[in-house]
Amino acid sequence: MQEGPPRTPPPRTPILLRHLMDLVAAGVSAGHLRADTRVCAYMKSPLPPLVNGIQGDFPRDIMLEVSNLLVFYENALALNDFSMKVDAGSIVAVIGSNSAGKTTLMNTISGLIIDTQIKEQRKGGERITIYGRIIFEGEDITYLYPSERAKKGMALCRERHPIFPESDLLENLRIAGYLRTKPEIAETIDYFFHLFPPMARLKNRKAGFLSGGEQQMLAIGMALMVKPKLLLLDEPLLGLSPLMQTTLLDAVRLIIRETGLTLVMTEQFARPILPIIDRGYIIENGMLTMEGPGLELMDNPEVKAAYFGV
Repeated sequence: MQEGPPRTPPPRTPILLRHLMDLVAAGVSAGHLRADTRVCAYMKSPLPPLVNGIQGDFPRDIMLEVSNLLVFYENALALNDFSMKVDAGSIVAVIGSNSAGKTTLMNTISGLIIDTQIKEQRKGGERITIYGRIIFEGEDITYLYPSERAKKGMALCRERHPIFPESDLLENLRIAGYLRTKPEIAETIDYFFHLFPPMARLKNRKAGFLSGGEQQMLAIGMALMVKPKLLLLDEPLLGLSPLMQTTLLDAVRLIIRETGLTLVMTEQFARPILPIIDRGYIIENGMLTMEGPGLELMDNPEVKAAYFGV
């Protein structure tokens, strides 16, 4: 019996399209669309590996790469051969105790250490030496001035919420947006009040009269005024109550979800941040001792003993 031509399976595109529309309506990210089992089956592609218990994501572009970074203050070694990679659109945390090298790392990435190095050289003060490479969006910025890094889309929110205490909240935000146009400044101020609604009633209050948590919110808002691609937060939870810590971390997740920017934070309080990060790096005495996905680090006995007290 002669067999007929092979049967062509019915087209699945309309079904897949409806499925994709449902996922988009539910707010699913592009990476998770790619990782959806039905999408992978239709595209005949294997499922990506599990990351933090979630079925993978798109292979992301590397936004920031720190390679073999060494920083000396005179003869004191602050960072010792530290390396890390930060994927675009991800949340990365560098976790360590006091004096582990976290702030030095953030100042080196943002370029503030270059400014400090120049000032120390002029007055014949402390000698600061930097080795290694910092690559931002494929460009070597190791010796680039901090102002140039800010123009390229990098913003640092320093520890202990540095603000202008004699200016009110709105003035602080406008000062921070000096690189942006007036419409962009107004848009970002509106977004700041969307992130932190209670701050709207304090918009005319002098920043020096805000509480510690309110000043930290303002400091994050000032960093957002730059409209950064990469946001650096240096110990944002320092000195805050558990309730305020939760408020800030909720805002961080909302920022990433709504803007798609990339976030690197340093912190010594590992417990509240490990559940929300994509990848974590443990630093001790300036050296990288451990790295991995956030949930994997949460289950690590050494991390539990060092940072959870168990």
